[in-house]
Amino acid sequence: MSPKLPQVSGQELVRFIEKLGYHVIRQKGSHIRLRKTTSVGEHNITVPNHKVVAKGTLNDIITKVSLWNNISKDDLIKMI
Repeated sequence: MSPKLPQVSGQELVRFIEKLGYHVIRQKGSHIRLRKTTSVGEHNITVPNHKVVAKGTLNDIITKVSLWNNISKDDLIKMI
């Protein structure tokens, strides 16, 4: 069974994603854009800078980050 998604703020999620090698490239309004360059290309991800990131949004971000970093989704959830 997959671990439950935690409640995290946008800033907490950005700090976590930065630990995976992403860096902030810009912020427009309440959205923060991060980028990571890999051997297969560049991966851009947008994180909402909200007090609590919605579960569906968090799930989508974790899914995309796990695919680009070859880390299982469950492992990423445990790392947050």
